[in-house]
Amino acid sequence: MSQEQAQVSLEILRHSTSHVLAAAVLEMFPEAKFAIGPAIENGFYYDFDLPRTLIPEDLAILEEKMRAIINTNHQFERAEISIVEARSDFEKLAQYYKIELINDLAKAGNKNVSVYKSGPFVDLCSGPHLDSTGEIPTDGFKLTKISGAYWRGDEKNKQLQRIYGVAFASKPELKNYLRMLEEAEKRDHRKIGKELDLFSFHDVAPGMPFFHPKGSIIYTELKNFWLDSQKEFNYDMVFCPSMLDVSMWKKSGHFEHYKDDMYFIQNEEGEKQFALRPMDCPGAILIYNNSLKSYRDLPLRYAEPGLITRKEKSGQLGGLFRVQQFTQDDAHIFIREDQVEEEIKKVIQLVDKMYKPFGLEYKAFLSTRPENFMGEISVWDKAEVDLKKILGELYGENYGLKDKDGAFYGPKIDFQLKDAIGRTWQCATVQLDFQMPLKFDCRYIDNDGKEKTPVLIHRTIMGSFERFMGILIEHYAGAFPTWLSPVQVMIVPISEKFNKYAHSIETQFVASNVRATVDDSNESLGKRIRLAEKQKIPYILVVGEKEMTDGTIAVRKRGEEKKQEILKMEEFLENIKKEIDEKL
Repeated sequence: MSQEQAQVSLEILRHSTSHVLAAAVLEMFPEAKFAIGPAIENGFYYDFDLPRTLIPEDLAILEEKMRAIINTNHQFERAEISIVEARSDFEKLAQYYKIELINDLAKAGNKNVSVYKSGPFVDLCSGPHLDSTGEIPTDGFKLTKISGAYWRGDEKNKQLQRIYGVAFASKPELKNYLRMLEEAEKRDHRKIGKELDLFSFHDVAPGMPFFHPKGSIIYTELKNFWLDSQKEFNYDMVFCPSMLDVSMWKKSGHFEHYKDDMYFIQNEEGEKQFALRPMDCPGAILIYNNSLKSYRDLPLRYAEPGLITRKEKSGQLGGLFRVQQFTQDDAHIFIREDQVEEEIKKVIQLVDKMYKPFGLEYKAFLSTRPENFMGEISVWDKAEVDLKKILGELYGENYGLKDKDGAFYGPKIDFQLKDAIGRTWQCATVQLDFQMPLKFDCRYIDNDGKEKTPVLIHRTIMGSFERFMGILIEHYAGAFPTWLSPVQVMIVPISEKFNKYAHSIETQFVASNVRATVDDSNESLGKRIRLAEKQKIPYILVVGEKEMTDGTIAVRKRGEEKKQEILKMEEFLENIKKEIDEKL
């Protein structure tokens, strides 16, 4: 079975398990009203309108009921019935959310709908499902949490109760996943961010992170690394306004696709409407169009750390992973059509270069034309063929497919990273766009003297500095490599008598661009060392009489706390500078 087939099989298992959950809820609450229950990554959820608020203890009860239903081995029976019959059936069951869905299907022109029956439970569903409930492993699923969810995601609607679960094909797979969840909880970047004093959030700016001094160091190091990495690829830096006339967003197509997620501003006279940018593309295009280009000017690579603002519902916000304002490590590359292959390969080289220091595995995916695409299908087909050719040359068959997951203006290559505990994260994206240059009438003069339209590559590597920082906090569990650590060296004098020597060492480090500080507080030596360890500082240097006399330092390396090495100051400084420069 291929990876894609295995994933489809798991989705069917998870969707079937969500129906078993709904059947268990019906048994526990005969008056329950059912909303939707899809399969999601690693599991499923189902939304319910219930007569009372669920408590965590209910999950164990529902799990037992689910196991009993599975053991009963009810068949999943599919039937296709008319809209009229479906409406009548669900009205008899007083399932008003299902009736609303049926009415929507009718408005969309559907004459029939499909329903699935398993035992006494009947659900409106397009399927597919397993043949019977007995095919679900009784030890392969677990209900994980309860949360609130507005019907159809609209805060104006009633808030329902959502039950989440995870499901796998076997008990060992479930155990591995639960172990990973436990580890993920320890690594939660919000918790570590607070412990290490990296960032905070405040109600006066919901979903907009405030980076503290230590967090700002990590942020700045990531940004500088991004800037330096692009130098060999000849990028030019540009900066564009974060607010543009709304007409620009209508022209680009972003208004149609993002208007519900955009912030708008009216001028005092009410004559003009502006929007905070949800993407960077139009600004780069305006710079390109400011003067007519020659074919010799291309490729033109405009990199911009662009400030993006998107309106997010409060329930969707999640630490640094989902924010309302972030800086995208963006770039827009204007090329001739004959430069597509060479330039995309260069972008992938940059991806390789930028991911290497972090020790993150990654895989490329081709994301194809979505249903709400812009432009001609023939142009899309050609762009997808170009990307398939590049991926085939670079990765053979070792790349994935994300069907209908392209941007509205072009197909793309997405990169998924795998972190230290096996989770995957979508970060880099390389989008091939034949549409927007046409919409904005971008031109260059070809070698035959004729005007032609360039092709546009949209590209990010980290995705955003904020989200990538969140991923790294969890990947490293806060124990950053030395080059990223806010404090690289903590110097701990044994007693007050050696404070002066400790500060002289600190001065040498700072002069060599090594982030060092001295803890000469009144706490005991042991407590100061433990505090430095808790702060996950890469190196702790203990200094006393012998070190001051010999001009040495006692070095404790993070992770090797029981081991102490005596080194000359010059030797240690040379070693740590090399470690920082080489991003080890």
